[in-house]
Amino acid sequence: MPRHVFDRRSFLELSAFSMAGLTIPELVLRDPYRLLQPARLPGTPVRVRGQVSSNGRGVPRVAVSDGHSVVATAADGVYELFTTVERPFVMMSIPSGYAIPENPAGTARFYQRLAADAQGEMEASFELQQLETRDDRHVALLLADIQTEDSQEMQWFHEQTVPDVQQTIASLGGLPVVGIACGDIMFDNLELYPDYERGVAGMGVPFFQVVGNHDMDYEGRTDEASTATFSRHFGPRYYSFNRGAVHYVVLDDVFWHGAGYIGYLDADQLAWLEADLQFVEPGSPVVVVQHIPALGTGFQRRGEQRPGLGVSVANREVLYRLLEPFRAHILVGHTHENEHLFRNGVHEFVCGTVCGAWWSGPICADGTPSGYAVIEVAGEEISWRYKATREPPELQMRTYSRGSDPRAPNEIVANIWDWDPEWRVVWHEAGDRRGPMARRTGLDPLSGRLHTGPDLPPRRPWVDPYPTNHLFYAPVAADASDIRVEATDRFGRTYAMEVPAA
Repeated sequence: MPRHVFDRRSFLELSAFSMAGLTIPELVLRDPYRLLQPARLPGTPVRVRGQVSSNGRGVPRVAVSDGHSVVATAADGVYELFTTVERPFVMMSIPSGYAIPENPAGTARFYQRLAADAQGEMEASFELQQLETRDDRHVALLLADIQTEDSQEMQWFHEQTVPDVQQTIASLGGLPVVGIACGDIMFDNLELYPDYERGVAGMGVPFFQVVGNHDMDYEGRTDEASTATFSRHFGPRYYSFNRGAVHYVVLDDVFWHGAGYIGYLDADQLAWLEADLQFVEPGSPVVVVQHIPALGTGFQRRGEQRPGLGVSVANREVLYRLLEPFRAHILVGHTHENEHLFRNGVHEFVCGTVCGAWWSGPICADGTPSGYAVIEVAGEEISWRYKATREPPELQMRTYSRGSDPRAPNEIVANIWDWDPEWRVVWHEAGDRRGPMARRTGLDPLSGRLHTGPDLPPRRPWVDPYPTNHLFYAPVAADASDIRVEATDRFGRTYAMEVPAA
């Protein structure tokens, strides 16, 4: 893809919605870097003044924003921000070393509704409490696609996921923990948001929320209108916060155009992101969380020439360019599979889902168990692991007997769902190391059994197995026994599993 000229001016380009005869998807395909911007009339100006304080003292250098402009608090914690009445929120980027303010249910509260008086003035102050322990070591739990559609699925979330998260938190030795629901919290039924909030309260750590394509008001005519219910519960649709040395950014990359959605970052959001990142030291870690993958490799595994507009971000090169000065990670969900990509100087983690294949059974369509990611931070170092729901943390693979894949009748198979290029995967027979296993794209055998056929899986018969690139193969003799697969991840952790007999 050609490199495009990128500067702040491009962020202020007017919407191309008026180009006659073109739908939004067609417009994006023609030129994904002509940045779309909501069509706004000049707004009534508002001056917002306030202070960020803690225990009666101002907190300096805290970023405060209206979702477009970003200012920093002065030495006494005071700030002044000029905005317009059309901006829905004033928000702060919670600084490191302070507790995350919470709504009654435990969701993060870092914002205030913009409401000016008759003189066009507003006072918006924020109170922070210092943490009792340092947060340079902390953990972020990434829950992708909880995606509950009805009371039964919400009950499973409360009975399966919530206790599992509680156990994980208890195992972390008192480290500060933050949760992030990575979009598709609901499956179109937005009336269930209060039940999700009840689950957050049960998990007992502050949670941030990402908007997904199933979290939207579909009757909304514009992208902003589509997030009205989401924002009523959780606040801004994009924002940032800090824990330890890490700057976290939450983006809304689900662009609703009135008749559907595409993966896209609009001009307002990118202008805000550019301003927000100016407060971050180059070279430091930045973690971006959004719902739709920036790229992913699903299209390649399916033999397609390019990714679809609904499963990738059309103008992702702009995001990559903004992240160039930093050690960047992008955490996403949406596709109900697990994979890691390292390209454009960015690590992208497409996380398996809480709901698996839409609450149809114990796995995603690529064989990854239902679960969530555990992101551990120590100073500027970030590590990760995938946690299967209701399974021990050591479960990091599933092995299959010789011939389980009909395309490889003489080979054993191992699905190592959290694999990335730094993993080492070998197999042993009768205690002897036989060598590395070969990675190939294929279908997970368990997914094949559970998801293949017009009536399978019973709750979601439209689910089919996904081709995945984290399957490993090795040829074994028909009479081979005592076979074991051993995998070591990039962080030096080794996992092993016996291969069942045929």
